[in-house]
Amino acid sequence: MAKEKIAYVCSNCGQESPKWIGKCPACGQWNTFKEMRSLPPTPSKGRGSWDHSSDISSRGRDTARVLRLSDISATDDPRIDMHDQELNRVLGGGLVPGSIVLLGGEPGIGKSTLTLQTMLQLPLRVLYVSGEESAHQLKMRAERLSLPLTSSHRRGDSDAAGASPSAVSGFAADNFLLLCENQLETIFEHIKEVKPQLVVVDSIQTIMTEDVESSAGSIAQVRECASALLRFAKSSGVPVILIGHITKEGTLAGPKILEHIVDTVIQFEGDQHHMYRILRAIKNRFGSTSELGIYEMLQNGLRQVTNPSELLLTDNHDGLSGVAISSAIEGVRPFLVETQALVSTAAYGTPQRAATGFDQRRLNMLLAVLEKRVGFKLAQKDVFVNIAGGLRVTDLAMDLSVIAAVLSSNVDTPIEQGWCMAGEVGLSGEVRPVARIEQRIAEAEKLGFTDIIIPKYNLQGLDAKKYSIHIHPVRKVEEALRALFG
Repeated sequence: MAKEKIAYVCSNCGQESPKWIGKCPACGQWNTFKEMRSLPPTPSKGRGSWDHSSDISSRGRDTARVLRLSDISATDDPRIDMHDQELNRVLGGGLVPGSIVLLGGEPGIGKSTLTLQTMLQLPLRVLYVSGEESAHQLKMRAERLSLPLTSSHRRGDSDAAGASPSAVSGFAADNFLLLCENQLETIFEHIKEVKPQLVVVDSIQTIMTEDVESSAGSIAQVRECASALLRFAKSSGVPVILIGHITKEGTLAGPKILEHIVDTVIQFEGDQHHMYRILRAIKNRFGSTSELGIYEMLQNGLRQVTNPSELLLTDNHDGLSGVAISSAIEGVRPFLVETQALVSTAAYGTPQRAATGFDQRRLNMLLAVLEKRVGFKLAQKDVFVNIAGGLRVTDLAMDLSVIAAVLSSNVDTPIEQGWCMAGEVGLSGEVRPVARIEQRIAEAEKLGFTDIIIPKYNLQGLDAKKYSIHIHPVRKVEEALRALFG
């Protein structure tokens, strides 16, 4: 009988230690070491497990060789169209064959709904492995999404290639295969049998392998199962989508090595009390991490938001103070977002600073700029900032709208309708230039805005005559506030 091995692994970064220690020497976190028990690997494979030796090791010995960088082809791999414009944008143009994608999000945010409605529209043979829900629960969810679930040949359509769009969707639904199982070896048996073109695992925390003597969801189980699925994806060329849980701190559950193993990490976020959901790439080996996908949660599933500006702006704030419109860019998409601020006298002596959808540390910096450079005393006042619609924006061009909204609420004077702005604010009170100013101006003009405030430096090389919107260039925060409030 093989002797059991006991080790302690940090749940935050994956650092191993032969004994328990309080503080991790790698990441500096306290009380993160968990006990892990495992048996040493044996030469024999478990039943139905993926034969890594024949699919990877032997091929690697035959094909692995030293290459010059100049001899390697730089052509992009053909991508799989997900039939979802927002998801394709976040993935970098589609799903790369042989890649492994990790989709994370809070419970109930819509991870399984997004995955299910996307898979049911793909003309591929998809194997959906569910370790959490039964087949009956998934069938009820699919019916709620209002997608055709009857195959084309069952309806009597002999030629699916020339059928109507609904028939093609039905044919895609007929290729959707469901497996309710959490044993990795059994999953590989079914993969060899059905030969899918795409595999979805919901979720990775519920899958376990016989090679590790611990419960599902433990550090060792998550690491070994993810590694086995990675070897399968790379050797077979079949892409794998993993759905992961989120901890109460908002990070992906399991060891940090899970995020290092996969090719792409996607975060599905948003407030459950708001209708909007944001799909954001945290890591992407095949594309940019600055792209953003926006969905609207409806009763029959998630709807793509192709023009978020019209939905994020409201028309009922005329005459209300503390509201400013900013022209922001996330990835390659420009959109206008509403910034709301409330300034009131501190009721408990110590003023409060709170921000929703905006970096609170940057808010504190902007308030210091207002007090030091502009002369407005806000030290004894509560300041609350909110980005409307539940959106979280990281664009630095939001600085000018945050300062304008705070000052508007402080003096209780509304900003005139039809004004928007874009500009980064420096510590000395200067308005710094922002990137891609032409797209910001064009988006504001398209939505009917009459005036826009931009950094004066952005005027270089800008043909202002081709825009009907009135452009106000400013160098300092005082000039922007003077243009807004006179």
